[in-house]
Amino acid sequence: MAGWDDVPHLSEEDKENLMSSLPAHQRSARSKGIPSLGAGAIYPVPEDEIKCDPFEIPDYFKKAFGLDVGWNKTAAVFGAIDPDSDILYLTSMHYRGHAEPSVHAAAIRARGEWIPGAIDPASRGRSQKDGEALIDIYLDLGIDINPAINSVESGLYAVLERLSTGRLKVFSILTDWFTEYRVYQRDKNGKVKKSNDHAMDATRYLVMSGLELAKTKPFKKAERSPRSWRNN
Repeated sequence: MAGWDDVPHLSEEDKENLMSSLPAHQRSARSKGIPSLGAGAIYPVPEDEIKCDPFEIPDYFKKAFGLDVGWNKTAAVFGAIDPDSDILYLTSMHYRGHAEPSVHAAAIRARGEWIPGAIDPASRGRSQKDGEALIDIYLDLGIDINPAINSVESGLYAVLERLSTGRLKVFSILTDWFTEYRVYQRDKNGKVKKSNDHAMDATRYLVMSGLELAKTKPFKKAERSPRSWRNN
């Protein structure tokens, strides 16, 4: 990739004039050489506007995740929502292919067994391996999971609205998420290109259904020993 800063003949004034002449969704692609944010982009919002540095999530933030399953790639996108500002932060992601559900479930549980999730509703169908519904497999593996609403266009609009209004931020460490974001496009007929979109689908499930399931971490009361009880 090459951007304007890599070419010596462009002055700062030239760069400012060029930037002001470009629509927002083309600025990163044209000025920094970042590919794909063009007319076909589903989410024409520059990365710089949604990317943020990681921070420690306060206990009062509610958490949930969206899950898109597949043999070639399974993606679980974890989010935490600030109840005061209604900003959803994407904080973590499990992103792996060619692994059994037990492997994915272990990675999901490691982020908090209490965190609920919304899964691709197609997972209610029978898997080719043993005829058992994938959603039942994940439930048996200890995952708090529910079928997501899979209204694609409504989901895309809901995500875009959050991105455009600053109510969806993504931790900068989610490099695989941003890789998909850059190539998430419609074809010439306006159809969503169904490739390299597992994290995008998981994000849509999170926004459409996961936020209604989101909850705070359960509070555990400190246990008092019999001796301390007698002394009080």
